[in-house]
Amino acid sequence: MSTFLELPLSSYLQEKLAAAQFVTPTPVQDATIPHALQGKDVLATAATGTGKTLAFLLPIMEQLFHANPRGISALVLVPTRELAMQVVEQYEMLRGKKLREAALVVGGLSERPQLKALKVANLVVATPGRLEDFINRRLVNLSTTKVLILDEADRMLDMGFVQAIRRIVNLLPKDRQTMCFSATIEASVAHLINECMRNPVRVACGSTQKPHENVKMQAFEVNADRKRDALHQLLAGEPGRCLVFARTKRGTERLAKSLAQDGISAAMIHGDRSQSQRSAALAGFQQGRYRVLVATDIAARGIHVEEIAHVINYDLPQLAEDFVHRVGRTARAGHKGIASTLYLSYELIELRRIERSLGIKIERRKLSEYNGGLAAPRPKRAEDTTPSKIGRLPGEHLQRYSV
Repeated sequence: MSTFLELPLSSYLQEKLAAAQFVTPTPVQDATIPHALQGKDVLATAATGTGKTLAFLLPIMEQLFHANPRGISALVLVPTRELAMQVVEQYEMLRGKKLREAALVVGGLSERPQLKALKVANLVVATPGRLEDFINRRLVNLSTTKVLILDEADRMLDMGFVQAIRRIVNLLPKDRQTMCFSATIEASVAHLINECMRNPVRVACGSTQKPHENVKMQAFEVNADRKRDALHQLLAGEPGRCLVFARTKRGTERLAKSLAQDGISAAMIHGDRSQSQRSAALAGFQQGRYRVLVATDIAARGIHVEEIAHVINYDLPQLAEDFVHRVGRTARAGHKGIASTLYLSYELIELRRIERSLGIKIERRKLSEYNGGLAAPRPKRAEDTTPSKIGRLPGEHLQRYSV
């Protein structure tokens, strides 16, 4: 289809889509929504940033608009609270006044507003752990659920939620619609699909194992003592929002503080930050108060920020799959983006392993020839020449964690 107007959606939702300037469906939306509107189970794989959230939200909203049911009619399970908040945000943007507010059920936030929302909501967006906690305390009833969404199913299984998901699914009515969205369909995901779904329609949009073709990938070999200078050069050369990935929580802290001290507006997200701190950092990044967001891989999935121009792998990811999800934060929704990777000489083997695993070739470039960022290096500070302050973790190699 060429526009959302061709979908058999209510005039109410069509007006909301037009007001939000959603005109042309993405391939995964085009392939998924017609089947979902017919009540079929759908198993979809697609690269990150292709519009999967709207692919399942629109059919749910159409059903809720016509039925206005009592009790929880639709349940969306996601791996992280950030992704859950993103799903609710997109729902709230489109729902208007004729649909009820969604209930957000996640850890790290106050229980009281979540329980209050559960009393009236017919759409619940939840992480498996917090939802199961509420179930065990008999604070939520899923007996009226008609639609189940498993979003980023592979990620939920990676995080150890498989048993929680199985227990939750066993409480749902057998006569329901199930839609599963996953970047990969590995054996563990396939087992869960067989348990949860009935003859699903298979939707596959593009390669889910490679970065999007709109991403320009480049890699720079650097010396450990010049790594931060290389980062500054990359930041100077590419305007717009930049997402920088570090391997460790401690490295993320040091790098963000260093950038801020050098006059670059930067925020950070990692697992030890409170939910309020993470939300404030992400909101500031989205609104332009921070040009740079420094993050561990917690931010590689489930966080959508419009028009991230540049992703920088300050540290190499440990898994090839993590590389795909990091890079997937740019070149979203049809835009183009740049993904730069910094590596030390001994890390070339790891970089080549990532290339082999993904079947890709990352362009090798020299910083001395990099046209985009020949600005002066960052100002030197006393600690830059003090080895004890480079940031070695106890028992770890100095260069690997020189962030």
